[in-house]
Amino acid sequence: MTETVGVAAKSGRSAKGKGSAKGEGRGLRVERVFTTEGVHPYDEVTWERRDVVMTNWRDGTVNFEQRGVEFPDFWSMNATNIVVSKYFRGAQGTAERENSLRQLIDRVVKAYTDAGIEHGYFTTDADAEVFAHELTWMLLHQYFSFNSPVWFNVGTASSQQVSACFILSVDDTMESILNWYREEGLIFKGGSGAGLNLSRIRSSQELLHSGGTASGPVSFMRGADASAGTIKSGGATRRAAKMVVLDVDHPDIEEFVHTKSREEHKIRALRDAGFDMDLGGTDISSVQYQNANNSVRVSDEFMQAVSSRTKFGLRARTTGEVIDETDAGSLFRSMAQAAWECADPGLQYDDTINDWHTCPESGRITASNPCSEYMHLDNSSCNLASLNLMKFLSEDGTFNAELFVKAVELVITAMDISICFADFPTEAIGDTTRKYRQLGIGYANLGALLMATGHAYDSEDGRALAAGITSLMTAVSYRRSAELAGVVGPYEGYARNSEAHQRVMRKHAAANDAIRARDSNDVAVRRVATAEWQRGIELGVQHGWRNSQASVLAPTGTIGFMMDCDTTGVEPDFSLVKFKKLVGGGSMQIVNRSIPRALHSLGYQEEQAEAIVEYIAEHGHVIDAPGLRAEHYPVFDCAIGERAISPMGHVRMMAAVQPFLSGAISKTVNMPEEATVEDVEEIYYQGWQLGLKALAIYRDNCKVGQPLSTGNSDAAKDEAKNREDAAVDGAAQQEPVVEYRPVRKRLPKKRPSQTVSFTVGGAEGYLHAGEYPDDGLGEIFVKLGKQGSTLAGVMDAFSMSISVGLQYGIPLEFYVSKFQNLRFEPAGMTDDPDIRIATSVLDYLFRRLALDYLPYEKREQLGIFTAAERTAAVAEQYGESGSSEDDVDMDALRSSVDANTIDSGARESGEEPAASASSMDDDQQTPEAHTTTELLEARLGKAADAPLCMTCGTKMRPAGSCYACEGCGATSGCS
Repeated sequence: MTETVGVAAKSGRSAKGKGSAKGEGRGLRVERVFTTEGVHPYDEVTWERRDVVMTNWRDGTVNFEQRGVEFPDFWSMNATNIVVSKYFRGAQGTAERENSLRQLIDRVVKAYTDAGIEHGYFTTDADAEVFAHELTWMLLHQYFSFNSPVWFNVGTASSQQVSACFILSVDDTMESILNWYREEGLIFKGGSGAGLNLSRIRSSQELLHSGGTASGPVSFMRGADASAGTIKSGGATRRAAKMVVLDVDHPDIEEFVHTKSREEHKIRALRDAGFDMDLGGTDISSVQYQNANNSVRVSDEFMQAVSSRTKFGLRARTTGEVIDETDAGSLFRSMAQAAWECADPGLQYDDTINDWHTCPESGRITASNPCSEYMHLDNSSCNLASLNLMKFLSEDGTFNAELFVKAVELVITAMDISICFADFPTEAIGDTTRKYRQLGIGYANLGALLMATGHAYDSEDGRALAAGITSLMTAVSYRRSAELAGVVGPYEGYARNSEAHQRVMRKHAAANDAIRARDSNDVAVRRVATAEWQRGIELGVQHGWRNSQASVLAPTGTIGFMMDCDTTGVEPDFSLVKFKKLVGGGSMQIVNRSIPRALHSLGYQEEQAEAIVEYIAEHGHVIDAPGLRAEHYPVFDCAIGERAISPMGHVRMMAAVQPFLSGAISKTVNMPEEATVEDVEEIYYQGWQLGLKALAIYRDNCKVGQPLSTGNSDAAKDEAKNREDAAVDGAAQQEPVVEYRPVRKRLPKKRPSQTVSFTVGGAEGYLHAGEYPDDGLGEIFVKLGKQGSTLAGVMDAFSMSISVGLQYGIPLEFYVSKFQNLRFEPAGMTDDPDIRIATSVLDYLFRRLALDYLPYEKREQLGIFTAAERTAAVAEQYGESGSSEDDVDMDALRSSVDANTIDSGARESGEEPAASASSMDDDQQTPEAHTTTELLEARLGKAADAPLCMTCGTKMRPAGSCYACEGCGATSGCS
């Protein structure tokens, strides 16, 4: 099927509503691409009912529960959990509560379609119906997603807010400053974030009209920070996301630069004095300026002064005259030093940003949203949507550029329609947004796409493909925007900015011409992008453009999970092994889905690929994987781990895609703990030279207010050394070998016993354990299956064999080590609170026996703990008080291994994962983990600098310059 969408004469319908006058008698004709005429998208998929039960693993409490929800069978359980808990509307337990993905999609698509009809976007009612079906199909099949506010609000009785990103403004008056507090609070209350530039506020070196000395912007930041912290602690599900920007020529710039680093020094001093300064600690709230990301707006003039090591003038806000001079190199060093210490401030490159500004006649771009991807006029907003790039990768490894074009057309059309009916938090924001109609289309899964096609993230090939796809996305977006301008008119501010807008379009097209295509995929994508830029500019000159901005690269945290993406935004893969939630409950550790496709793209045979995948499942990396050539290692490099991508690798990827974005990129460049201040300086300087609009860094473990390393790696090394020393000592004292024969110790006729009923994966059974009166377990009998069945007979024989072995002196811990983690059906959820998931009946039985009959020290070595022991360990690790009745060695427990939790074992019905890591050697097993971040912590032996989710208590993972929770989809910023 093909689709031809263009500007066509309307037939028999008059345009209605605001914005249709200029397009009177015209509209879009929409033809089918993904759908089939006469068949509704819902009728093409298989639906199933699922139960969503989400708990806080720290205390076992249920955070959310809704049973019997309806989803397509190909949606993962993780995506289901997030959509149901975050986006379903209606009071729990009432008939109004949404219980099917159909209801959610219909609610949103109907609002968009109705608004499109009302405002004259479609040629006929049939075109509107096709639009609705195509949009439904793409959302249903996870080809794209709108940002979270759309799912929260559209089609409900609440305010129809569709934007996640806001930029505010503040002037040098007390009225304006107090209004800033108010507007920011309202935005935080709604779960969104905002950014603003404080440079209009006069410095502390200037006088007030009354003759007194001004407070300066940093002092007012303190009040805003306290307000944000209060709103956050009042029940919000995520921290108040905000960005504060100050120009580099502001006289208070030095104070601003060191604002957060000084607080970090305070945190360290308080921690050393015994105060609880961990994340979420009781004393951390006394620290200021922690609720905002800080960025310095640097100009080309300043960066050139840094290069030449000359003085730089600081200017009064009231008069614009130079009132002080500073050494540019020293100031730049201060920025790098502060970022090295606490990750703030980031940099925003002012001249680059405004050189790509489509509306300079309407005002300069002075600030960004909290995640730094949206940059435009003050008092404006941007609604986002992101495409899942992996959906456009064909089986033969080629990127389907033509299908991508059609998808972008449809998404951009829908995004522009939303501005027609959207509500906004303030009238000023609403007025600017309706006049300039800023959009933020982007994508997710770039890292997965590059790996699947055999491209290393940090390579010329990978950057060429990423640049081509980004260029194509923005080219199609602006071409469709020009077509929409021909139908419903250009944005209101276009007339005064037409020359500048056209200039920026030509800059994008020229950057596209400079892409050096390196393989057939790149060539095909770039060819289509070139044609789209040419056609789009022609239409834009004729009609203008409907939107002043089209594209950004957002974090895609929550919606990335909704689309089952392996990677977020422009990020590389986080790690090669991840956690996957299962439909039947629990989770399991799997190798990323992109890896087998990558091996196929690189020419490996099926048997070779299987061996490599199995190796990755066991070790978590590709180093020394059997048959994998060393030159292919970079394809599998990730954000963290044994082969982490270098900081400049991240910067170079950002530079490759930046020329093709209207806005900027939400991304933090992670640097190793051993990085120096000079390294930070070099990253910031290269960001300017490479043409980035914004850049932030994060050095591992630079913040005190993070969970500290548990030292698992060192503990394992010490234990191994002790074993080695013992072996040497034993060899030195070797005595003549004496052969001993076992003697069977029979149980007395009358002996104590206990019987445990159990359920594993729906299969019911009984475990009878007979005991020596004074010496532990001596026999077992297992009742499973009907009397006389093959299963019952096999279990009887097995029980007798184990019982005789126990009576001959074979230690129970030997049996446990051999039978735990055996994997076969039945498997899945159990009714035992200490063992929630079992990989088989034998796995359950011997873990239960271990809990009942083995002392703690031996269970510790096997990685088997009760629920109370695990809870106590977690409480101790995260600075919370554990239960006093749990007499547990906390230091030993923190360094212990719980492979049963890592690989909980139940498999999804009808689905076989790429590989499981349950077969790891004992010394390679990892401590208890609940997310991919925690799994990587265990493997690397050090803690990741990521916050804990406020909803479910698990470690979040990076998503752009924010963080997102794999467990519940919560984010620390825009989504």
